[in-house]
Amino acid sequence: MPRSVWRGTLSFGLVAIPVSLYPATEAKDVRFHLFDRQGRRVRYRRMVESGPPLGEPEAGDVEPAGTDDEERPAETEVAYEELVRGYEVEPEAYVFLETEEIQRVRPTPSRVIDLEEFVRLEDIDPVYFEKAYHVVPARGAEKPYELLLRTLKESGRVGIGRFVLRTKPHLVALRPMDRVLALETLYFGDEVRDAGPLVGRLDPGPVSQREIDISKQLVEALASEWDPSRFADEYREELLRMIAERTPEHVEEPDEESSEDAGSRIKDLMETLRRSVEAAKASPKPKGGQRAG
Repeated sequence: MPRSVWRGTLSFGLVAIPVSLYPATEAKDVRFHLFDRQGRRVRYRRMVESGPPLGEPEAGDVEPAGTDDEERPAETEVAYEELVRGYEVEPEAYVFLETEEIQRVRPTPSRVIDLEEFVRLEDIDPVYFEKAYHVVPARGAEKPYELLLRTLKESGRVGIGRFVLRTKPHLVALRPMDRVLALETLYFGDEVRDAGPLVGRLDPGPVSQREIDISKQLVEALASEWDPSRFADEYREELLRMIAERTPEHVEEPDEESSEDAGSRIKDLMETLRRSVEAAKASPKPKGGQRAG
C-alpha cells in the first residue's frame, strides 16, 4: 500500500470528513543512472558559467590586451546557499529573487479541502485533469464518506474546491470512482492553451452527410468496452526484459509501511446536513469561482 501524501479534512457545508490522499497512478518509466565506461557513477553539479555577469560586456566584445583563452576563468562549482532564482522576462533579461523572498509568499499547506461548488463532470474538459488521488476516510468517518460518494454518483456532479499540497496551490475536482472517491488536481484556467489560433488555420473543405455516415459505421464496427489491461508499454517491457537477462539475482523490494488510521467520529450527521442545506440556501451563490462572503 502506498504512503499517503496528505491528511486533513474534506468539508462540504457543515460536514467535515477526515481523509487521507493516496496517489491513484504510478509512473513506471524505466529510469537509468549515468556511468562512464569503467562503471563509475556520473553526477551533475551546479557550475557557474565562465564569463562576466549579466549586463556586463562579453569578453569577446571588449578584449583586454594580452588576454587569451588560457587566462579566461574556468567554470567553478557553486554552493546551494549562494544560488538566487532568475525569471526571464525577455530574452537574456532576468529578474532575480532571493530564496527568502520566495518563501515569504509561498502558501502554507492546507489541512482542509473545502468544496465550494458542485458541477457536472461532463462540463469539465479532460484537458484540465492533471493528477489523480484516491481519497480514503479515517476510521470512524466511513458513513459520511459513503454518503458523499453516493450523493455524487446519484446527482451526477463533482465537487470543486481548492487546497495547498506541500507548497503548491491546487484547484481540485472530487468525483466518484467505482467504490471510492477520487480527487483530481486541475489545471487553472490560464494554464490551458487556447486552441483558437490553431483552429483558425484549418481549412477542411465541405464534408458530406454520406461521408459522416460511413465514418460513423467504421467507428461502430471498432466500438468496444474500455479495458486498459489490453494496452501495454511495449518499449518499457522490452527494456525490462533486457535488464532481467543481465540481472544476477532477484532482489525483493521491501514493503512500505501502511499509514496508521486516524480515529474520528462524525456525530449527528443528519442534523449537520440539515443545517448545511439551510446555510447554503440562505447564502448568495458564488460567482466566477469566488466564494460569497
